[in-house]
Amino acid sequence: MVGLKPSEVPPTTAVKCLGAGTAACFADLLTFPLDTAKVRLQIQGENPAAESVQYRGVLGTILTMVRTEGPRSPYNGLVAGLHRQMSFASIRIGLYDSVKQFYTPKGADNSNIAIRILAGCTTGAMAVTCAQPTDVVKVRFQASVRLGPGSHRKYSGTMDAYRTIAREEGFRGLWKGTWPNITRNAIVNCAEMVTYDIIKEKLLDSRLLTDNFPCHFVSAFGAGFCATVVASPVDVVKTRYMNSPPGQYRSPLDCMLKLVVHEGPTAFYKGFTPSFLRLGSWNVMMFVTYEQLKRALMKVQMLRESPF
Repeated sequence: MVGLKPSEVPPTTAVKCLGAGTAACFADLLTFPLDTAKVRLQIQGENPAAESVQYRGVLGTILTMVRTEGPRSPYNGLVAGLHRQMSFASIRIGLYDSVKQFYTPKGADNSNIAIRILAGCTTGAMAVTCAQPTDVVKVRFQASVRLGPGSHRKYSGTMDAYRTIAREEGFRGLWKGTWPNITRNAIVNCAEMVTYDIIKEKLLDSRLLTDNFPCHFVSAFGAGFCATVVASPVDVVKTRYMNSPPGQYRSPLDCMLKLVVHEGPTAFYKGFTPSFLRLGSWNVMMFVTYEQLKRALMKVQMLRESPF
């Protein structure tokens, strides 16, 4: 990231990957109910099991889930979510600087906007390729509805979900929705990483803020808003397609067309409020934690390498 003082030792790639994964898991722990509410709002209107339950707004969705499914329901899929973040964020965030430097021509002082966008797309696509099964399982858990004590969930646990999906839908079932997810996360990663990078750089260059919490907060909040605006349509299609039973949609494009025909173009922004609340708060918590973890891990590494 930009803004490191000359006297500071730049964090290694390993430190960035470990710090990004850990910070993302911490942010997920605090914001996961918002993500679950977003998924429920996005699939509302297509899930037959949920026809008797209507969700209205972020808080209303969470309260309805707690009332009808129990207090643990907003955290359905948390284990898979943590699996996802540890592998996904480590790649898309931890490798961003390295990939950006790789694309930057030798002798150039700074990376231009095109190089930053290319780096964001690259690490976003790489991350999805590695972490797609964890995302499929997370969405399935978040979308599953259990009404009353007599009903049962399809999956007894996270590992059972991996096994069941592979057994019933084949190996490809764990990679369902890879292309819309690559599209979605390339967009999100560009919006998040490039926006954060540029805002932080401008704040530091103009000396409006120093490289500390206020600077990280403002940059992360802007990144979260930008990511939500550009990624919501793809996110809705991705969620619908990954949660659909076999045969419901022929392809992500078919899912998108049916969504427009049956529910109108505004359906692309279903769950926008929880998406923004979640992405905005997630980005703030993740980037602030990430910046502090990088410094802490580098201090530990320097102490271990010091002869004294």
